[in-house]
Amino acid sequence: MIQIDQLKKNFDGKKVLRGVDLEVPPGTVLGLLGQNGSGKSTLIKCALGLLRVTDGTATICGDDAWNLSAETKARLGYVPQEVVSYPWMRVRQVIAYTAAFYPTWNSALVDKLCQRWQLPLEDRVGPLSVGQLQTLGIVLALGHEPDLLILDEPVASLDPNARREFLRTLLEIVDQSQRTILFSTHITSDLERIASRVAILRNGKIAFHGELDELKESVKRLRLTAREDLPNSFAVPHALQCEVSGPTATLTIDNFNEQLVEQLRTTYNADITVHDLNLEEIFIEIHRRGNDE
Repeated sequence: MIQIDQLKKNFDGKKVLRGVDLEVPPGTVLGLLGQNGSGKSTLIKCALGLLRVTDGTATICGDDAWNLSAETKARLGYVPQEVVSYPWMRVRQVIAYTAAFYPTWNSALVDKLCQRWQLPLEDRVGPLSVGQLQTLGIVLALGHEPDLLILDEPVASLDPNARREFLRTLLEIVDQSQRTILFSTHITSDLERIASRVAILRNGKIAFHGELDELKESVKRLRLTAREDLPNSFAVPHALQCEVSGPTATLTIDNFNEQLVEQLRTTYNADITVHDLNLEEIFIEIHRRGNDE
């Protein structure tokens, strides 16, 4: 559904994307993670043809992103960080206007979502709160049941209850179809609920792209307690982080395997416990290494 190869994007000479490679197969729910200013929104806009790339290529459904056909556009749903609509229209008018562009518009689904999320259909768009406007943007993106749904921080302005309802809807969509979703957010717990794959953007490139379960199995925290003080030269291959204090060490590794644990246990005559990390902890450790470098 999305194919990005060596994509680069500069703004006035500043390099934001430095050669991104990313593939999103049909039926994938991909979570895109990155720090503020890492280029997540820029990457999404380049993939959608809203920004022209400096170098490299981006295609959606086989179409070049900068020259999407009408057929491909009809298969897309997009929710930007800041939803912009027609302030003089009422909410129901904006929905009816948007529906006119899509022969596949699902009015029953839209009515259900408006009721579930308590959208004020008779209110004008202009005075809506930021959260209500974002909710309207989500409804408009889902109404034609797109094959590819791209969400750029879609829940940033929603209250906890609205966010829960939105995630519930996404889970229903994923369960009922082979829809492809690219979901950018800072809320890692949300991604853990719905994403099957994760891509981490760091320093303008993809630092990790793979199955979420694969990432969790690969990155572990080890607590090591030796019989005597560890040497000053203590170091472990693939360590994202390592803290040593006398005979104890706490380290996070990104290529976990039992052979490494056994090697450390034997070399330092140590007791070792292995701890699982959640996605937020893994994200912090990966970026901590990058900042240290």
